Amino acid sequence: MQFGIFSVGDVTADPTTGRTPSEAERIKAMVAIALKAEEVGLDVFATGEHHNPPFVPSSPTTMLGYVAARTERLQLSTATTLITTNDPVKIAEDFAMLQHLADGRVDLMLGRGNTGPVYPWFGKDIREGIPLAIENYHLLRTLWREPRVDWQGKFRTPLQGFTATPAPLDDTPPFVWHGSIRSPEIAEQAAYYGDGFFHNNIFWNIEHTAQMVGLYRQRYEHYGHGAADQAVVGLGGQVFMAETEAAAKKFFRPYFDNAPVYGHGPSMEEFTELTPLTVGTPEQVIERTLGFADAVGDYQRQLFLMDHAGLPLDVVLEQLEILGREVVPVLRKEFEARRPSHVPSDPPTHASLVAAGPEAPHHLVEPARERLAAARKE
Repeated sequence: MQFGIFSVGDVTADPTTGRTPSEAERIKAMVAIALKAEEVGLDVFATGEHHNPPFVPSSPTTMLGYVAARTERLQLSTATTLITTNDPVKIAEDFAMLQHLADGRVDLMLGRGNTGPVYPWFGKDIREGIPLAIENYHLLRTLWREPRVDWQGKFRTPLQGFTATPAPLDDTPPFVWHGSIRSPEIAEQAAYYGDGFFHNNIFWNIEHTAQMVGLYRQRYEHYGHGAADQAVVGLGGQVFMAETEAAAKKFFRPYFDNAPVYGHGPSMEEFTELTPLTVGTPEQVIERTLGFADAVGDYQRQLFLMDHAGLPLDVVLEQLEILGREVVPVLRKEFEARRPSHVPSDPPTHASLVAAGPEAPHHLVEPARERLAAARKE
């Protein structure tokens, strides 16, 4: 099973000192966090994509390319790549280039994005979010799999005899996750293609998460990719740890209360009860995380948010030490002990995709937007 971290790259004042890091400091801190993740034995580092303050990671492949040059084992991913406002041609070429630079240590998570003003900045309409996600991904898949593309859709100028360069490493596109919090259409899309489904459940109760993952699993089996429990699932979470629960809550409370995403709302205790946020001891984090599989079934990737809300870099690095040295080894052992032999323990990697050989071509025969529209009527 893969364990890792994701960063949203927020530039937030430390509420205990009032100091706000510069954008340069925050970007370099994200790199330091990625390097620490590999050092302590984590598997994945994922960066978000944002184009509005107070966030800095507007160019994920630039950051991941730099991290790739300074790491040897770490899987590089996104959380998320905006399939709605990015040009699929640019996504295809950027991530193929990153594949070559990182020797295949690349996958990506696609998402619609929920920041309304970003859409018109890139000439898009948020009301078309779902159709954009469906059409753009169909084009992205085609660009990665066809050497010469003739294509016409609703949201982009046509392509005639176009070849994306470079081609994916070993003619094998990176594995794709579809990230969604509340859109069943995206779960359907992931299932149709046999891709991964990542439910970033840091804002939702476990019942909602189980419902979304359950839909994806059901439709994955429906489309003939395997049994429902073999579908490739990832979850998000957030933790803060100390030797005692009281010490963890005392330290983290001012950061929670002033967080740009969920601060000034429910209390930390209420939020912890309703979402996967765990503020306590390493043992409590282990127990809570193991409980996720009881709700959604055995899954393949768990990512934690560790550097949000103005936490100082030295504190985040200490948290990563605890996560990598104390928590994850226990989680690996316990998750694998309960996993049935027919359920994959890891998501597909570049090596496993190359070994599996070319995909069946049925995904490219009919426009996905038509098949998905028909599927919703079933």
